[in-house]
Amino acid sequence: MITVFLFLMLLIYAVFIALLIYGFSKVKNYESTCLLPKTKFTIIVPFRNEAENLPKLLDSFSKLNYPTELFEVLLVDDDSEEEFIVKDLKFAILLIKNIRVSNSPKKDAISTAMQFVKTDWIVTTDADCVVKENWLLTLDNYIQNHEVYMIAGAVTYDCENSFLHHFQQLDLASLQGATIGSFGIGKGFMCNGANFAYTKSLFEKLNGFDGNNKIASGDDVFLLQKAIARFPEEVHYLKSENNIVLTKPVNNWKSLFYQRVRWASKTGSYQSGFGIGLGLVVFGGNIGLLFVVCCLLFGKGNEYLLIFFLFMKFLVDAVLIYKANRFLTKNRLHYLVLSSLLYPFFSVSVAFYSLFGKYEWKGRKF
Repeated sequence: MITVFLFLMLLIYAVFIALLIYGFSKVKNYESTCLLPKTKFTIIVPFRNEAENLPKLLDSFSKLNYPTELFEVLLVDDDSEEEFIVKDLKFAILLIKNIRVSNSPKKDAISTAMQFVKTDWIVTTDADCVVKENWLLTLDNYIQNHEVYMIAGAVTYDCENSFLHHFQQLDLASLQGATIGSFGIGKGFMCNGANFAYTKSLFEKLNGFDGNNKIASGDDVFLLQKAIARFPEEVHYLKSENNIVLTKPVNNWKSLFYQRVRWASKTGSYQSGFGIGLGLVVFGGNIGLLFVVCCLLFGKGNEYLLIFFLFMKFLVDAVLIYKANRFLTKNRLHYLVLSSLLYPFFSVSVAFYSLFGKYEWKGRKF
């Protein structure tokens, strides 16, 4: 009976991941930078206690291959303990204070910034990121060639050679693979606020973050799902190496656990039926793998069949992660087998804890 249950659970899991792999391949790379830039952008960067990281982000903005008169930067200080001083830069930049009105500091920061936005297009990113020189130019070229109101983009880690960092990269590659794959099959439900663009008019039509501002995270995902529900044809994924944003992994397991709990805590509030279904299937697949490991340890069931289940899950996961990681970094996979064995324990712990546990982020408790 257990064997049949595991077979059905992992078969459903494999079908879903295979769909994402197919969808990932359907989304074509877009690298055009040949059109003259026309789009005016406002880059919104919410931050809290990021004095070490912000100069690196601003330096990457100064190296953008994009006319400085066509973009401006809004830094939104969310009650940092130490005041950040903006130095003279060759592009327009404004530092403002966050106005808190909800349980979500980041959503409040973006809403506060909207009062100062003069351009139609907005791009959000995070203070601990670095952007590539053709980041805005590729975005502009895509906008000129497509009827689009919202664009999701890729994010990857700048990893050091440690197991913790590579574990995070493999996890992020699986998330990015699922994100791109879901767009490829017309079921987009997820994105990353560190590389997210949309028009101010769309934000206003959607009434911003109304309806989900009680949830601390989700400034990106909930807005995306609201947009897809109303304007499905005008929400796109920009799969471009020029447009990938580089961010920093966390440096300890506690911070990683809390970060993933923060991400998982919004899953139950998804508007996307596919997103909720995929979350349940992934959770079931990881639970199934834990059952397989337990059965093997205690000698229950047909060990050859159980090892086949283990191999089947590893194989479909590895294909999606490989394809996503190749797009994101061009680097070979590190610690894939060890991470695949650890991840179900980590993921299931995060999922259960997110249902009732509290977490810390940026010096605050949620």
